[in-house]
Amino acid sequence: MLKCRYYSKNTFLTAVFVVFIILTAHTQQLFAQVTGGSGFNLSLSEAVQFAKSQNKNVQAARIEESATGEDRKDAYRAALPTVNVSGSYQRFSDLTLFTEGLSHSTTGPRKPTPNAAALGVDALFNIYSGGRQRAFQKEQSSRLDLAKLNADDQSGNIALQTAGQYLDLVRLADLRKYIQDQLKRAQTRLKNINTLYKNQKVTKSDVLRAEVMLSNVELSLQQTENNISIANQRLDVMMNVPDSVRLNPTDSAAMPKPRPESLLQLIERAGISSFSVRKAAENVEIQRARVSGIQSANMPSLAFYTAYGLNYPNYLFFPSVNQAYAVGFVGLKAQYSISSLYHNKSKIAAGKLRVRELELQQQATADNITTDVKSYYIKYIEALNRISVNQRSVEQSQVNYRIVTAKYFNQLALLTDLLDADNLLQESRFNLIKAQTDALTIYYHLLYTSGNL
Repeated sequence: MLKCRYYSKNTFLTAVFVVFIILTAHTQQLFAQVTGGSGFNLSLSEAVQFAKSQNKNVQAARIEESATGEDRKDAYRAALPTVNVSGSYQRFSDLTLFTEGLSHSTTGPRKPTPNAAALGVDALFNIYSGGRQRAFQKEQSSRLDLAKLNADDQSGNIALQTAGQYLDLVRLADLRKYIQDQLKRAQTRLKNINTLYKNQKVTKSDVLRAEVMLSNVELSLQQTENNISIANQRLDVMMNVPDSVRLNPTDSAAMPKPRPESLLQLIERAGISSFSVRKAAENVEIQRARVSGIQSANMPSLAFYTAYGLNYPNYLFFPSVNQAYAVGFVGLKAQYSISSLYHNKSKIAAGKLRVRELELQQQATADNITTDVKSYYIKYIEALNRISVNQRSVEQSQVNYRIVTAKYFNQLALLTDLLDADNLLQESRFNLIKAQTDALTIYYHLLYTSGNL
């Protein structure tokens, strides 16, 4: 009996221990998933597309587009008949009659009854109003198109800013990698210089300068880490995700760049496809619709109207009869405002002048857009050439650093030459990263300016 109890107790403890190990491992796995030590991997195109749909400014612009769509629906519903239902009830006081001024009066009940009531329905349908309704509908349709363009423009602008923040994060990530390489070189260099100093082959000043160089690199790495955190938060805001989300770019500064020949079609159509040009064109259409609405006041209007009602008492007969009656009618109503011939003359002239003004602004905007796009294209080609030059500079600076390093540790060069060579290598790498990210930034500017982002 005691042996059985002993085995049962051991079995129970073993089971508890196994369950504890499983729960601990599962908890650690969940914690690793939640904390996301490696962060969330994201490509440039994914970041841009996510920001275009989730950014708060873009969402606000889409809401305004929906609101403008409702305004357009309201403009078309305004062409439907106007129908009113009305009802009333009155209870009259006694009737006081005065004779000889106000000196003599008699009072009696109101004939035929002190009660009165009415219940009726009337309708009005516009048949013709000189094109006023059509002009209003055209204006609201153009406003809806303008709201869509504003939303697309806002979306493209956010995409451009997101691409800039993403490329800034890419530049800093590559910069951190090169600074870490420089830190390893500085640590190895200081270790070797200390060895040379112990062997009395270099002076103490070389050791101190190497230590100062190492401290500067460490500070530069810390600064870069802080800049990465700031850039990550800015990108989180652009994409409307929590600030705690860590984004890791999967694209590098060396990602493929579009060939200049593939951008020529964008440049040719920039004067038409640009958001600014298209919005200017919609403003012209809105003003034209306003002019049509003003001109419609010079035309006659024709409307069909009808009514039917139940009234009490009957005032159609004399004397009035204490009875209810129902009656209705149908008819046409024509109206023409003669004063519109001189009241609207200046309004029409001012409206047409504003149309001309907006047309000139549209042409000026198209010219400016074409100039900007061509400028970006030239700068893009320049940036691609700068990449090629900086790539050769990196190769040459790497060879130069190896040569100067060998010379220094063979006592054939000064430490100043070695540090200069190290700084030159680091600067050439930084310039290459900047040239690569600048080229992509210019490319996205070109896409946005031409209305293709």
